[in-house]
Amino acid sequence: MNTIKGKVIVKNETIKVTEKFSKRTFVVEVVGKYTDEILIELQQDNCDLIDKIQLGSEVEVSVNLRGRKWVNPKGESQWFNTVVGWKIDILSGTALQSTSEKLSDVVNRATIADEFGDDLPF
Repeated sequence: MNTIKGKVIVKNETIKVTEKFSKRTFVVEVVGKYTDEILIELQQDNCDLIDKIQLGSEVEVSVNLRGRKWVNPKGESQWFNTVVGWKIDILSGTALQSTSEKLSDVVNRATIADEFGDDLPF
């Protein structure tokens, strides 16, 4: 299993390539001796994995490396690689859903407090 650890710096929209195939890309910045910006592709049902992750979050992405050959009109062979993500773990930062859930809890508590005053049993 291959993993990439870094900070999410770009999230692109899902693209419907054909009737049966969708893909979505995002970029992870990997800091080391030299900083790399790795383009990762999500496919099909995995396109929504990046939805809840905020830009700037540190993540670990489980990926598969795929390669393919293409022969151009001149008959010359070229090879292309794709980094395909299938799992994303948040290492630091917040998921968007958990942030909105926390905000809704605060709003609900404030609404209840306004309605019943400060005499709440919880």
